[in-house]
Amino acid sequence: MTKRRGRGDGGLHWDEKRQRWIATASLGYDPSGKRIVKRGSGKTKTEAKHKLKEVLRDHEDGLAIAPTGYTVENAVNDWLVYGRAGRDKATLDTCTILSRTHVIPSIGARKLRDLSAEDVDQWLAVKAQSLSTRTLQGIHSCLNRAVKRAMARDKVKRNVVELCSIPKGQSGRPSKALTLAQAEAVLEAAAGTSMHAYIVLALLTGAHTEELRALTWDHVFLKGKPDASPPIPPYVAVWRSVRSGGDTKTRKSRRTLALPARCVEALWQHWEDQGWDRLAAADDWEENGLVFPSTVGKELDSTNVRRAFRTAIDKAEGVNAKEWTPRELRHSFVSLLSDSGVPLEEISRLVGHSGTAVTEEVYRKQIRPVIQTGAVAMDGIFKAGPDR
Repeated sequence: MTKRRGRGDGGLHWDEKRQRWIATASLGYDPSGKRIVKRGSGKTKTEAKHKLKEVLRDHEDGLAIAPTGYTVENAVNDWLVYGRAGRDKATLDTCTILSRTHVIPSIGARKLRDLSAEDVDQWLAVKAQSLSTRTLQGIHSCLNRAVKRAMARDKVKRNVVELCSIPKGQSGRPSKALTLAQAEAVLEAAAGTSMHAYIVLALLTGAHTEELRALTWDHVFLKGKPDASPPIPPYVAVWRSVRSGGDTKTRKSRRTLALPARCVEALWQHWEDQGWDRLAAADDWEENGLVFPSTVGKELDSTNVRRAFRTAIDKAEGVNAKEWTPRELRHSFVSLLSDSGVPLEEISRLVGHSGTAVTEEVYRKQIRPVIQTGAVAMDGIFKAGPDR
C-alpha cells in the first residue's frame, strides 16, 4: 500500500493549462499568516521533483527570492540601472556600451544560477581574438560587478566571474610622442586657430586634456608676482578636471606649474580673442570662467577638442593629423623633457604622477638621454686601454 504524504509535505499534480507537472511543498507561514508554498515544474514527474529540490535548496541557502529564470542579462541590466550611482557620465556610457555590445549578446541568455567559470573563460577566450586587453578588462569588470550585485541581493550563491583570469587580448594602437621637429611643426600649424593656446599649454606644461577643459581663468596667473621674495613667475594652478566631483585624477595630480614664456604669450592672445567671442555671442554667451570654452562659453567635451585639434594641425609638416590625439601632447611633453636630460623624478612631479613607474612605462617614448652612469663608473674601475 502506497504511503500517504503527511500534511505540509506538498504534492505533485498535472497542470492541464501549462501541460507540465507541478511539484509543491509547504514551508509554513509568513508573518502575515500567508502560507509559504514553493513550486517546481517539469515535463515529467522526475523533472518537476528535481526542480522543486533546487528551489528548496536555494531557500535553505538564503536564496528564497531568486527567480529560477533570472538570467545574466537581467543581472547586467539591473546593475546598469541601479548599481552605478554617482559615477562620471563618461564612465556610465562606457559601461553601457561594453555591456550591451559584448556581454549581453554573448552570454546574456544564460541563467545566472547556471553560469559557470568555464562559461566565462570560454566567453573571454572568444573575445580575446578580437578585443584589446584593456577592453577585455572592461567587459570582465562589467560582468563581475553585475554578478556581485546580484549575489548581494540573493539572486545567486556565488560570483564565479571573480574566479576567472583575463586573457591577453589583441595589441591596441600604442600611444606615441612628437619629436622636437614635429612639435615645432604642430605649433606653427596651430598658430592663428582657436586651438593654438590649448595646444601650446598642453605641449609645454603636460597638463591632462581633462584638466585643461576644466581650467578657469581664476587659476591662471599670467603676471605672476614679481614683487614677492623670491619673485614668482607666471603660473597656472592645475587643481580641477572634468572628472566626477571636479577634482584631479589623484591628489598628487594637484600641482602649480610655472608657465613658459610661449604659454604666457599664447594665453594673453587667447584672452583677447575670447573677449571678441563673448561680444559675438551676445546674449547666447554663458559665463563659466573657462579658459577653453565653446564659442558660447560652455564646457567642451572630448569629441569637440579632438575634432578641433586635428583641424588645427592638419597642415603640420611631417604629421598626419588623423593619427594623433590631444592626449599625446602630454606624452610628447614627457618625452621631450626626458630627451633633454631632465631627471625622471622631476618629470613625474611636473605631470602629477605619484611615482616614476607610470612616467617611465607609459609616457616616456624617447630612448635618450643615454644612461652613462654605469659606463663611466666601470671605466674608472676597469682602466681601459693597452696600458692598464
